[in-house]
Amino acid sequence: MASTFTEMPGAAPDVMRDYDLATLGYEETEYLLEGTAASYELKGDRGEDGKWEVAPGAEAPFRTRFVVRRPVDPERFSGVAVVEWHNVSGGIDAAPDWNFFHRHVCAQGHAWVGVSAQKVGIDGGGFVESIHLKLLAPDRYGELEHPGDAWSFDMFTQVGELLRRPDGENPLRGLTARWVLAAGESQSAACLVTYINAVDPHARVFDGYFVHGRPGVGVAIDGVFIPSARAGSGIEGTREVIAAKGERVREDARVPVFVFQSETDLVVLGGGKARQPDSEHFRAWEVAGAAHADTYTVNAGRHDDGTVSGEGLAQLLRPTRSLLIGQTDRPINSGPQQHYVSHAVLSWLVRWVTEGDAPPAAPRLELEESGEAYRLDERGIALGGLRTPWVDAPVGVLSGLGQSGETFAFLFGTTDPFDEAVLTASYPGGRDEYLERFDAALEKAIDAGYLLAEDRGEILELAAATCSYPLELADG
Repeated sequence: MASTFTEMPGAAPDVMRDYDLATLGYEETEYLLEGTAASYELKGDRGEDGKWEVAPGAEAPFRTRFVVRRPVDPERFSGVAVVEWHNVSGGIDAAPDWNFFHRHVCAQGHAWVGVSAQKVGIDGGGFVESIHLKLLAPDRYGELEHPGDAWSFDMFTQVGELLRRPDGENPLRGLTARWVLAAGESQSAACLVTYINAVDPHARVFDGYFVHGRPGVGVAIDGVFIPSARAGSGIEGTREVIAAKGERVREDARVPVFVFQSETDLVVLGGGKARQPDSEHFRAWEVAGAAHADTYTVNAGRHDDGTVSGEGLAQLLRPTRSLLIGQTDRPINSGPQQHYVSHAVLSWLVRWVTEGDAPPAAPRLELEESGEAYRLDERGIALGGLRTPWVDAPVGVLSGLGQSGETFAFLFGTTDPFDEAVLTASYPGGRDEYLERFDAALEKAIDAGYLLAEDRGEILELAAATCSYPLELADG
């Protein structure tokens, strides 16, 4: 469907970022997008194999917004644009993947585009009521009009199509995107699963997909999201709605699909039910010790402009029970695996798309037969999976499970610090031995392709700073 975009005056308000993009050499423009979008109708069965046939359905007018961040210096542009499907589970229009990988995006000179694809982010509703756009800035966003999530897929497509227009006709201000990637985390990942399986064969806009923290099923073709969360997870309305079987990404996916899963995603969100083998256009990494969200999500990421020291990052990453939207009962996961591994995932996806170089395979996490817990080592750390130095040279047990508390607390995993006796037994040589073993584990992960060599110095600074107060609780 045809659409038009116009630049919105002034800066877009952002409740999730406390740094200046200029520090990273980037600038931002917000655009109004309006036009007519098509919905889709399912033809036949929706099978577990993801090979879903759809046809265009009813059309509806819409008016939404999207945000473009690009390098100030056009010579730095890589030719890659990453389009993120904004996440609305918290009742706000958020960009969690930008939070995780913005440092890498900016270092590489990619453009990033955030799309307000779903109605909740604009008008409110959903799992919780929070600061949706019309509440955040009613004068700025009051005229937005979203017909409903059945039309979200085509709205997302239309933003991707805009980026492929020639110079002067696209929203990149003179830049030309050679490759356009799609990204989304959590509920947005569920939207992308459905998009890949049902819409991509028709739209054929995106060159690759970063599917981050997907639940066991995709959203319905009418946009309704019913997560396959484990009973008692805490999401209102899901206690009795548990998918018996998951929905895989179609094995004949047109372009590369990279799925990045934490411990939480496989067990609590049901992603383990949708496991599938790696193939020509599919890769999955399951990260040991990682949670769906962590202290980088709630604290460090919102301050991380590339100038924060290792000591400063260590302080920002310390365990806490305080979330932006409530309290947890235990200290949340404080390992920065999501942050640093997401750099590697995006780096490999770009390489896969632009050069045809597929990412390395990674071992899968070892689940108990029930599928609701992991096999653990003698310290309580999950076995198998993609390994990082935070689990192979640990100062505590990091997990994606075991959390409880208010609202979305169950997504934040846990941190259980080793006591002095366990630390002494683990590292009889003290600080020097710990850092030596951490460095060896880091080199192993870099050599395997799971972490980036360019992040090595910062990670070692962070490890050295963490030694000063291993996993001390930030809020007492």
